[in-house]
Amino acid sequence: MSPPISDVLAEHFTALETSLRENRTAIDHLWDWGVRLAGTYARGGRLYACGNGGSAAEAQHLTAELIGRFHREREPLSAIPLHADTSSLTAVTNDYGADEMFARQIRAHARPGDVLIALSTSGCSPNVVGAAKAARELGATTWALTGPAPNPLAGLCDDSITVEADTVATIQEMHLVLVHALCAALESALPAR
Repeated sequence: MSPPISDVLAEHFTALETSLRENRTAIDHLWDWGVRLAGTYARGGRLYACGNGGSAAEAQHLTAELIGRFHREREPLSAIPLHADTSSLTAVTNDYGADEMFARQIRAHARPGDVLIALSTSGCSPNVVGAAKAARELGATTWALTGPAPNPLAGLCDDSITVEADTVATIQEMHLVLVHALCAALESALPAR
């Protein structure tokens, strides 16, 4: 017999509450990222974001907050979700394979000093790891949001925040909290309009 639905939901909320408490230590980390990203934008740089599935949704959520606004009115910021250009994505995947789907776009667009934020609940996605490798080779800064460490993506990137949680859902929910915190930090670090 399965547990009552209220028990299942209570367990989910408890897991998220635990993860929120454990990840409060990321506040200073995210503040640093926000300040550094503000510097990237001040120098004319841009941000790229990538992930698969729910992590792609989180990547696109991040870029939408930067192009639009999070809390305050400001100029739009250049932010590109690498999975959103379906024609390029399908052409690259068809011609070069799935592992190159993000890396080739990074090679086409990224410049030294730009920032790539790579999201992966496992930290093992070959196409996301490939994007981070390509970005590092070009001199872009690479940051990862992943699930439990150690994992290849966190080990490869210049910096990472890893979420220790038992389920993909909790990791993704924490990634959204971290994305919003980064947006708040960035907007605080940007010059007033």
